[in-house]
Amino acid sequence: MKKLTIALAVLTGMIVSCKPKEQDTGLNSGDADLSVFVSIGGSVTAGFLDDALSFEGQVNSLGYILSEQFSEVGGGTFGQPWLPGSSLGINLEGKTALKLGYKTDCEGVTSLSPVRLSDVADPLLLNIPYGSTFHNYGVPHLKSTEISLVGYGDNISNPGNYNPFFYRMAADPVTSSVLGDAMTRNPTFFSVFVGMDEVLQYAKKGAAVGSLTPVNGADGVGFDGSIDNLLSTLTTNGAKGVVGTIPDVTEMPYFTTIPYNGLDLDEESATTLNEIYNPIGINFNVGKNPFVIEDPSAGVFGVRLMEEGELILLNVPLDSVKCYKMGSVFPFRNEFILTNQEIGEIRNRTTQYNAVLVSEAQSRGLAVADVESFYSKITDGFVYNGITMSARFVSGGAYSLDGIHLNPRGNALLANEFIKAVNETYNAKIPFADATKYRGIIFP
Repeated sequence: MKKLTIALAVLTGMIVSCKPKEQDTGLNSGDADLSVFVSIGGSVTAGFLDDALSFEGQVNSLGYILSEQFSEVGGGTFGQPWLPGSSLGINLEGKTALKLGYKTDCEGVTSLSPVRLSDVADPLLLNIPYGSTFHNYGVPHLKSTEISLVGYGDNISNPGNYNPFFYRMAADPVTSSVLGDAMTRNPTFFSVFVGMDEVLQYAKKGAAVGSLTPVNGADGVGFDGSIDNLLSTLTTNGAKGVVGTIPDVTEMPYFTTIPYNGLDLDEESATTLNEIYNPIGINFNVGKNPFVIEDPSAGVFGVRLMEEGELILLNVPLDSVKCYKMGSVFPFRNEFILTNQEIGEIRNRTTQYNAVLVSEAQSRGLAVADVESFYSKITDGFVYNGITMSARFVSGGAYSLDGIHLNPRGNALLANEFIKAVNETYNAKIPFADATKYRGIIFP
């Protein structure tokens, strides 16, 4: 019997020693409960890139990348209002997403340029109310003042504040709001990245149409009141979350690619322009010159040369510049440029918005992702795992082909800024996304 006991002990020891040990990765969610995660925001949260919303963009959206990393430490399912996998993407103008292809300009020169995936977009993509369970409440072009707007998806009784992208996902287009639908998920954790879209909608129109949301609007409808209501509602049941600040949109390639002094003149062209403009005090030289713009405050004739620091938007018709004397004989209209005064207005309001976001988040003990600094880092340029990232259009490696929204690799790095803030605030150890596994710009 003694020998049998010894034999059993040896056998038991062998079994125990052969049992695989559980690997302690150290990953955890800390003080945050990530089991029901909702993501609220605008175009970046939704997955808008290459100037359209597409299935590929949704897979690489800020909201979805965060959910993927959260799933490593207890995060639950994350529903999205998926577009078909074959989708070419669609924007509010009914156009498809951009790709990098070859384009011939008015001078007969063929070069690489962003072109549409197709001349015809699928109009049905904006008209499919899925009625499913979603967790990504990223809605392209969403403003802070629209988050609690009932009927935001109702194009019949609310056409002035209708967003077709929300119509696709609203539980009820007539009675739903973005925040109301998100709260039906009973979130335990949330991300908020709002404000950038409303600044962009103003800046992309050359500050010529509309106005920026006031910081403190009437009846609490300004940016401050909207963020206060958003965060108060989200934290009602004790949910925790992370709030992102807003970057300086004027540093994006959409605004910085075309130089203010890109009017390159030979002697004949300079002479011709001087004959036109010398009588009103404007002079041109052979070589590089500032473009001519409309400016109602610029004396009797309302035109002047651009000043250093002023910006030309990427939507300016370049063929008209190259071949039809736009920006010289025919001044740039206000819709295509941002003056120094307008840039100052946009930057000042962005600073005010960020002060609201940080204050409202910190007063509730929420994490704050310093998105503003992250985008500034892209502007300055940096190297990530041997990959150069900068704000240079197309070749910079961070932005998509619309010059505004990040490409999938850039979105992964942005998601890491949110994760970093969550880890620091909630004593968590959530893994960062490996941005090298996400694509940059695809060259033909």
